[in-house]
This record gives sequence, C-alpha cells and structure tokens, in this order.
Amino acid sequence: MPPLMNNHGNYIVSLGLVCRWLAEKAEALGVEIYPGFAATEVLYNDQGAVIGVATGDMGVEKNGEPGPNFARGMELLGKYTLIGEGVRGSIAKQLISKFDLSKDREPQKFGLGIKELWQVKPENHKQGLVQHSFGWPLGMKTGGGSFLYHLEDNLVAVGFVVHLNYKNPYLYPFEEFQRFKTHPAIRGTFEGAKRLTYGARAITEGGYQSVPKLSFPGGALIGCSAGFVNLPRIKGSHNAVLSGMLAADKIAEAIASGRANDEPVEIENEWRATDIGTDLKRVRNVKPLWSKLGTAAGVALGGLDMWANTLFGFSFFGTLKHGKTDAQSLEPAAKHKPIAYPRPDGVLTFDRLSSVFLSNTNHEENEPVHLKVKDMALQKSSEHDIYAGPSTRYCPAGVYEWVEKDGEDVFVINAQNCVHCKTCDIKDPNQNINWVPPQGGEGPVYPNM
Repeated sequence: MPPLMNNHGNYIVSLGLVCRWLAEKAEALGVEIYPGFAATEVLYNDQGAVIGVATGDMGVEKNGEPGPNFARGMELLGKYTLIGEGVRGSIAKQLISKFDLSKDREPQKFGLGIKELWQVKPENHKQGLVQHSFGWPLGMKTGGGSFLYHLEDNLVAVGFVVHLNYKNPYLYPFEEFQRFKTHPAIRGTFEGAKRLTYGARAITEGGYQSVPKLSFPGGALIGCSAGFVNLPRIKGSHNAVLSGMLAADKIAEAIASGRANDEPVEIENEWRATDIGTDLKRVRNVKPLWSKLGTAAGVALGGLDMWANTLFGFSFFGTLKHGKTDAQSLEPAAKHKPIAYPRPDGVLTFDRLSSVFLSNTNHEENEPVHLKVKDMALQKSSEHDIYAGPSTRYCPAGVYEWVEKDGEDVFVINAQNCVHCKTCDIKDPNQNINWVPPQGGEGPVYPNM
C-alpha cells in the first residue's frame, strides 16, 4: 500500500469524547460555549459583510406560531465569524451561495458514513487494531469502504461509507452496511458481542479541487464546512483542527492590527501551502479515478497516483475533475433493477428504527419540521414516479416514507427520527429537500462515538 495509507502510531479515539475534553479546556481559557443553541441566520452590516449569526427562535409550534414557551433567538456579533458547522452546514450553504465561493471549483462530493459501537468478547478484541476495506458488498461500479477500530475496554467501532455518487436509486446504504458485517473476515469479531450505539453522518470526499473559497467579507469557512477529508484514509479531523488553527492565527493578527469585518483573505491565500494542502494534494485524484473507472481499475490507478505523488511529487494525471454533483449522478429507476436485501437477524444485523433508538435521537414533537420540501408536487412527479422514492432508502434513519392515502401516494416525513446526517440535502435528485436546524440542541446524542 502507498505510505499515505499508513496508520501506524496514530491514536484511536472517540471524537465525541475528545470534543467534550476540548470544550473543558476552551472554557478554562475563557471561551464561551452555547450548547443547545443552533445558528440559523447570518447577520450582515450595511456593506454586506458578515457581522455574526443569530440563533433560532425557541418554542415555535408546528403551525409556525409562537407557543407558550416562545423565546426569541440571540444575536451573536463579532469582528469576524468563522463557520465550522461540519459537512453540508446550513449556514455555510447560504454563504457559499451568496458569495459564490464555489466559483471555479469542482462540485463538492460526499459519502454517507454509518457507524456502530460494539462491546466484544475479550478474546475477539485486539486493542489498537485498524482494519480498512473497500468494495464488497458494493458492486464494482459503486464506491465505498469500511473501517473497523479496536478501542479500549473491549470496544470496537465499525462503519461503512457509501459514496453518494451512486447511480442506482434502489441502493440502500444502511442495508449494505448490515451486509458488510456478515463477511467471513468480519463477523467473527462480533460473535457474542453487544451493540451499544449507532450513528450516521455525511462526509466530504471532493478533496483538494472541491474546497470552496474559504474567506468572505467578515469571516471564513473552516473544517468540514469547507471539506478537508482525505478520502483514501477516511480521515478529516486532523485537517479540520489545522484549519481552525490557521484561521485563529490569521484572525488574531487581523484584530491586533485594528481590522474588523473585512475579508481575511490570508486564510484563503495560504491554506494550500500548509500541511492541509500538502495532505489533500497528494490524494486529489483518488476520488475522480474511482468514480470514473470503478472500484477495480480506479483504486489501482489511485494507488499508483499516490505512489507517484509520494516518490516524485507529481501526478501523471494532473488534477482530474469530478464532473457531476451527487444529486445529478442518480439515474431513473427504469435503468435499474430493485436489490433484494436479507432480513435482519437482530443479532448481527438490524433494522433502521431499532438502530435510531440507540442514537439517543430526540426532537420535540410539536415543533416545525426541519426538513423543508420546496415543491411537494415535484417530489411526487420526479422523486417518486421517476426515481422510485430513493429517499426511503438513502436515509439511514427511516425519516422518509411514501404512504398510500385515499388511493394516492403521499410523502411522509418522520422528522423526529432524523440523525442530522444531511444525506437528503445532498442526494435528492431535484435538490428539493432543504435541511435546516431544528430548535435547540435536539437530534442525536452520541455519548462515545
């Protein structure tokens, strides 16, 4: 394998626990953290520069009217505003559109990562072991792969990533993950084990050529709001941290020189010369090769390209383009056949609803639905009639259903199940679903994922 795939010497951790630990360190330094408040609106000055964000109103009822516990959101103002919402952030999406930050960049690409945490028998646990795979059970034309990490205390994290540029609307990422665990090389790890938690999240896969312009008047994008994941390694937190450090240094310099609410263009101008740029540039062609040529040829050439970048510092392919968005990649159902998936056994493989229960997901039942369908007629005529309702399959939480009512198929949204993965916002073929933050800090609560 190319040295770029090497994991030796790294630590296996729960990112949730790391973030809680970092929060304590930050608060000890005087940083104010507001858990339970979602930023829902960008605030601008008269010149059009960002001056902060506003949190969402609380206590709004399902009909959109203020309830008895209604409270207005807060304005949070600053000399600069850094947006680090993670993948497909709702504020970041607004800013990318308003300031045309994706101009002259390749479209961002995404994958859906689904993950479980298990407590395994001591004899099946090998602390520090990391396993990665690609391919099976996906066909050779659909990209994706797995990770399996042995943590401490007989805990094993297992997950599967499906590239969201898949063509077949009958593909069911959650079921592909369940099938993966039945592979002879994998299932033995989970014999006699107990599943503890479940979660899902989209990840960025576009890499070097898909990173939008980071800076805008009044602030910048950082972390996976910009998209710094190293796809072949399925790792991005290292680059997210580095982007925050870079932004902090440049913002501190700007404030020290008396600046405020202008464009910190230094962040955009300098990130490619940092370790982030070096990391992403060397693997920039892995994703487009995989997408264009399939798993067998694409991965082989991607490995060759990583070796060339490691040994010689250049690529035979230059910088390849991604082409279509993931939404545009989906093909009509008429071009494909349904896929028959085995029923879950409740021991190694499970259904979605029992899985969502383990994610500790909670939403207030009487609040407005945070999954906004722009045109319900289009959802029926296209998503249902042409694409056979892929939302009922690509969602890893069973949020969407097509239900027959009075002789007609009706689109039902079970918003209370949403684990905030953002897949619907990405994969809907008409870009007809818009994910917005629900009230407060609702959603999944991952204790140790």
